[in-house]
Order: sequence, then C-alpha cells, then structure tokens
Amino acid sequence: MDHFLYRDGALFAEDVAIADIAAAVGTPFYVYSSATLKRHFHLFDEALAGMDHLVCFAMKSLSNQAVITLLAGEGAGMDVVSGGEYARAKAAGVLGDRIVFSGVGKTVDEMRLALQGGIRQFNVESEPEMARLNAVALDLGVVAPITIRVNPDVDAKTHAKIATGKSENKFGIPISRASAVYALAAGMPGLKVIGIDVHIGSQLTDLAPFEQAYQKVAELTQQLRSEGHEISRLDLGGGLGIPYERSNASPPLPSDYGALIKRCVGDLGCEIEIEPGRLISGNAGLMVSEVVYIKEGEDRQFMILDAAMNDLIRPAMYEAHHDIIPVKEAEVGTLPETYDIVGPVCESGDTFTKARAMAPAMAGDLIAFRSAGAYGAVMSSEYNSRPLIPEVLVQGDQFAVIRQRPTYEDMIARDIVPEWI
Repeated sequence: MDHFLYRDGALFAEDVAIADIAAAVGTPFYVYSSATLKRHFHLFDEALAGMDHLVCFAMKSLSNQAVITLLAGEGAGMDVVSGGEYARAKAAGVLGDRIVFSGVGKTVDEMRLALQGGIRQFNVESEPEMARLNAVALDLGVVAPITIRVNPDVDAKTHAKIATGKSENKFGIPISRASAVYALAAGMPGLKVIGIDVHIGSQLTDLAPFEQAYQKVAELTQQLRSEGHEISRLDLGGGLGIPYERSNASPPLPSDYGALIKRCVGDLGCEIEIEPGRLISGNAGLMVSEVVYIKEGEDRQFMILDAAMNDLIRPAMYEAHHDIIPVKEAEVGTLPETYDIVGPVCESGDTFTKARAMAPAMAGDLIAFRSAGAYGAVMSSEYNSRPLIPEVLVQGDQFAVIRQRPTYEDMIARDIVPEWI
C-alpha cells in the first residue's frame, strides 16, 4: 500500500497534487510519502511484537536526513554500511546503541568513527576484519561488540547482482567455518561476541529461502552455545521484496515474515534484529519527470523524458521494472500507445523500458515512476553534468524540498583547477 492515488483525474501524494510540486520545484524530482514510510516501518515492528527486537532501517535504500529523522522518531534503529551513513544517522539524532554497522570493507577510520561515537554492534564479515577491529578497539581502550556474518549458502532466487547468501558471494564467512572463526574471536580481547548475523539478498518474493537460512542459524546458535559462546542476539538481515509490477502477485507480507521468524528462532531466547530497507522506502517514493519529445522511429515511438539513467539507474543496472503512470489520469476508454521510454543521456543504455503500453502522451506531460523510493536517489549521479534532482517529502497537505537541485555553478565550483595549469 502507498499514499499515491488519483483524485478527480490528478495524481496526489497524500493530500498534495503532484502537478503542484512539479510547478514549484521543476522536474525531474523524487517525492516521498511520510505516511507510507511510517506505515511500512510499523508493519515490521508489529510483526515482531512479543519478541525482544529492533527494526533497523537499511539506510542504503534511502539516506536523506529528513527520512532518517522521520523513521528514528517512530522508533527505528539504523543499519549503516559506510562511515558516511553512520555520520548521517548520528546527525539525525540516532543514538549509537541503535546503529548496526554492516559491510565487507570497513576501514580503520570507519571503525574508529563508530567506536568513538557509539555503536550497537559491528556485523563482522571476515577474519582480517575481525583482527583489524580488535586492534583498533585495543588502541582506543574499548571493547567492540560484534556479531559474525555467516554465509549459509542459500539461493535467495533473486537478481544475481543483489544475491548475497550463496557460497560464491563475497559476503560473510562460510557457515561450515563458523566454529573456528567464533573461537578465534573469543580469543581477541578487543572484541565481545554477542551474536550471529545473516543476510541472503534483496528483493526476495518467497519466504522459503529465509526459512532455509534461519533454520541453519537456529542450529548454529545451539552449536555455538554448546561450545561456550554467548549468543544473545540474532541479526537476520532484510531483503523482503516489494511488488514492482502491480499486475503480479504480491510478495509475502511483513506479518508472514514475522511469523516465520518466530517459528524458526523464537524459542532461542535471543534478541532479534531485522534490517528492512526496500519494503519501507520503495513504495513510499515516486520519481516524476516531464515528457520532452515524442519521437517517431522506424518501427517504434520514443518517449523522451527529462529524467535519465543518472537519476534512476535501476533499469539500466538491473533491467528493473517500474510501473510508469501519467500524472493526469487517462480518461476511461482511452486506447494505449506503445513507447520505448528513454532519457536524454547519450547512451543506448539510458532506456527505462521498451515497448511499454500506456496512455498516449505529448511533450509537456508529467509521468511518474512508481516504487522509486528505494535505490533511486541514493544511486543517482551527476553523469553528463546533469544536476542531482530534488527530493521532496510530503506529510498530509504539506510538502518540503529535502534536497535541493544544485545549479550548474554549484557543480562547477566543486572542481578545483590547480594554479600550475
């Protein structure tokens, strides 16, 4: 569910007309619904009711300060994967003991930043990282709380570029080596092992891979406890998918996911963490663009937009589908036309979709990409010296720009020309 609906033929974000936002800030832009963000967070929180738990929002999906502040105010912790995301979470007022630090390549500077600013735990991914974190913690005179990420060799049956739980992926340690690695960690005085971490991928639309992974984690918990390790926390990752195509069957609900967690690990007496990102932010956002031209090709029509692959790269990178709808609703009975929908960047890869049937459009019309709240703005760039597009947050009948569009002068001023040129 989201809060982007037609009223009297016009698309609204909650109680604000999308066309009014476009008139105020220009196109293209991202717009997020506060009500949708909050609703989706609480679906996860309620799904784990009755268990000691923390829902940590995966900031890599959407890291605008306003969104982080909004979700933290609802009770969310944060899952970060870089020093920059950690700094963003702290700047939004998130306490260190509600921040989980994930990622395979944490640097000394990032470790120091989190240890000095406060951290709930590091999700450690390898023996070299463990040794480095131990050294940094000892140098600072502190003890670093850690879980160790295990790779359960479970096929998440998702896109190859966002699968993380198979043996061929770069993430975590093989579950078969867990005993040896936990024993190694127990001998490092700068570390305190508190649990197990697992994350098998993103955009999962079936609960079966989760169940396979969590059953392995439950067995590992019992094994490690029998070997003398304290396992009091299970970080079960995120990855629950969203319906990018509204015509398709919906993925499992957070309530179903929560019931699965309770069934698989609920009797272990562990605190549970989950790290949803896409399901909280994905359907909470649209990208809105204007049609620049309708171009007649040899055997097709091209709908050329003012948005491009640098603004929303998912279709170019993952062959990802986004439903694309007109901001002004087509009249009943209007026959669709077929378009290749493309951007202005000088690459054939700057194609959002091919042969998409939708309502007839003309230059100046506004269109909206649904399900663009996750991995949209955060993956955007200034390729072709195109300015980053604004982000807008709506709450009820109010909206605010939460990231400004830089001017050409702003972009150029960031470059430094040496005096010797």
